[in-house]
Amino acid sequence: MADTATTSESDAATESRIVASHHGSHWIEHWEPEDPTFWKEQGKGIATRNLVFSIFAEHIGFSVWLLWSIVVVQMTVSATGAAAPSGFALSTSQALTLTAVASGVGAFLRLPYTFAVPIFGGRNWTVVSALLLLIPCGLMAWAVGNPDTPFWALVLVAATAGFGGGNFASSMANISFFYPEKEKGWALGLNAAGGNVGVAVAQKVVPLVVAAGGGLALARAGYLYIPFAILAAVGAWLFMDNLSEAKADVKPVLQSLRHRDTWIMSLLYIGTFGSFIGYSAAFPSLLKAVFDRGDIALTWAFLGAGIGSVARPLGGRLSDVIGGARVTLVSFLMLALGASAALWSVQNKSLTVFFVSFMFLFVATGIGNGSTYRMISRIFQIKGQDAGGAPETMVQMRRQAAGALGIISSVGAFGGFVVPLAYAWSKDHYGNIQPALKFYIAFFVVLLAVTWISYVRRGTRMGEAGV
Repeated sequence: MADTATTSESDAATESRIVASHHGSHWIEHWEPEDPTFWKEQGKGIATRNLVFSIFAEHIGFSVWLLWSIVVVQMTVSATGAAAPSGFALSTSQALTLTAVASGVGAFLRLPYTFAVPIFGGRNWTVVSALLLLIPCGLMAWAVGNPDTPFWALVLVAATAGFGGGNFASSMANISFFYPEKEKGWALGLNAAGGNVGVAVAQKVVPLVVAAGGGLALARAGYLYIPFAILAAVGAWLFMDNLSEAKADVKPVLQSLRHRDTWIMSLLYIGTFGSFIGYSAAFPSLLKAVFDRGDIALTWAFLGAGIGSVARPLGGRLSDVIGGARVTLVSFLMLALGASAALWSVQNKSLTVFFVSFMFLFVATGIGNGSTYRMISRIFQIKGQDAGGAPETMVQMRRQAAGALGIISSVGAFGGFVVPLAYAWSKDHYGNIQPALKFYIAFFVVLLAVTWISYVRRGTRMGEAGV
């Protein structure tokens, strides 16, 4: 008993020090979003303000992360082997490699970024992560400004764009604390969509900026986002808050790794978000590589990421109403059908069907992104209820859910690394991308089965609870 008392006193002292260190004008000590009165009178306004500035910061992060996906189109040789107008002469494989490296580093950084929120505070880390974007922007401006830049240097510079990918994990983990369970699907969907749409904005705006005034100045792609990164940091510093509930304790993050559901959801998220970020990175290059239509890539490729981003909160909202697992099930069916249509278009050399099938794929990824994230918070809520449902238990489960969000987002984002490389491998070894598309069809069917077995099937705890 004495040992127990000593341990409790030690834990209490640690908690006291943590709370004390969190005092300040931007630290919130009391936060109860599940209390209807608190939410209506105080919580909702504060949460909305933090969500707005979180969305902007994440939007800039995503834009920087996927800058290379559109810049490489103007660095790649044509079907005849002629160098690009920029003076570079990258092969399709080299172009896809640059986009894959940026995606892969971003996926890896999501792990430490997840731990950053409970250690430094959501508002504080948003400031730091926004300022880190100055590094990839400045280096890109330097690297693409000279056609003699060696490929290995381009790879290293593209890797720094991963700073933008890490922002997602910390942002989503942070915002998950602000909202009550019944509104998390919509809030997280909006937060993610605001970030995801940064890909579409970059893919639409960058070609216009680099070609403004005649000629082609790729360095402007990097310079473009420097002032916006600074603005995101200033906005977070002035208007966001840190929550003491997201305390300086990485234990819940590690505890989330013990749950089988964390790893199952990571697999499902590879299929939804991994596909979204992978297709966003590869689609412009595929239009040029498969159909030699770089003009369409520079003008219309942005629609894919845009449609996928808009569909994300829709997936979250539908999940709030009918359950995330059912929506996820439908999204994987849509993905399998879309990949089948894309395969047919390549076999029959139909640019129109190829473009439309990818738009359909982007819609499916967006819906699936929103629904899978809604599933995560619901799964941990059920686990808390099964453990007794005491207030302290539910707080612990919310913390574990936030940790799981970061872990799952990291694992899922590695799809953005694999997808471009799979297309590059398929193109190099078979002369076309058909083998890669056939693999994706089979993969989506497997994920559909996993979703049904684990979260929809009658007789299972999660299925009966309507995850």
